Amino acid sequence: MAALNLTPSEPSTFMLMGIPGLEAAHIWISIPFSMFYIIGLFGNFTVLFVVGKEQTLHKPMYLLICMLSITDIGTATAIVPKALCIFWFNLKGITVCGCLTQMFFVHTSSMMHSAILMTMAFDRYLAICNPLRYATILTNVRIAKLGLVGFMRAVVFILPLTLLLIRQPFCNNHIIHHTYCDHMAVVKMSCGDTTFDGMYGLVGAFIVIGLDLTLIALSYSLIIRSVLRISSKTAHQKALNTCTAHVSVMLMSYSPFIFTSLTHRFGQGITPHVHIILANLYFLVPHMFNPIIYGVKTKELRVKVGKYISRR
Repeated sequence: MAALNLTPSEPSTFMLMGIPGLEAAHIWISIPFSMFYIIGLFGNFTVLFVVGKEQTLHKPMYLLICMLSITDIGTATAIVPKALCIFWFNLKGITVCGCLTQMFFVHTSSMMHSAILMTMAFDRYLAICNPLRYATILTNVRIAKLGLVGFMRAVVFILPLTLLLIRQPFCNNHIIHHTYCDHMAVVKMSCGDTTFDGMYGLVGAFIVIGLDLTLIALSYSLIIRSVLRISSKTAHQKALNTCTAHVSVMLMSYSPFIFTSLTHRFGQGITPHVHIILANLYFLVPHMFNPIIYGVKTKELRVKVGKYISRR
């Protein structure tokens, strides 16, 4: 704790209060939380297992799906076990180190998730607009390198958020009205000047996410232009079907993120428990539905999963 430069008057432990105003319903709220988490773990680990076992699935698209599954597992695991400890056992305490570590992993995984979705859009662009060069441009090695770049970008952006908070003096009021250590929730605990912390988090997040969304929009505008030039309605439909899974995942991921980020900073009229429930759903819903969407919409993956299930 000395490494955090805390004075004796500063708390060494924060208290995560769960969902304020709904304490009496914590047990009931824990049921969908745990169900979403377990179903998501089963789905994502199934995807990882099947892609890992099947040599025919060792392709860029499926490697990206695996990366998405890993980030979903990491984010949900950073949040849900602690939330369930609050709901079930009233274990609300978390050390300052533990809180900042949780914040780092949650937001790093979120940024990594966005980078993967952007890479998936580029993958779909090449598959539809430049199929003859697809195999030479997007190799497995190149996908792995893009994944590493996305991870490094997330760490480079999120690490300063954590280091800035380490230097902040925390007040004696050490209660966080949340189920996990969100960046803005921790910033509000500080007694010091947090103007730069808040602006860095907001502006930086929207620059990074905005860049990803811009590149995704550019990819899909080129895809739509290419598809409209196809005269065959069958080919037209087939090309669009290859994008439906990715579009569905993007809508589930970005819509709650933008809404949560804006309301957390500017939505003072919205009750706190709505903020917190939406923030949790932002991580839990994609964690559960992403493997289902890709399992249903991606024929080759669906067939391989069906083969393993029928064996059992």
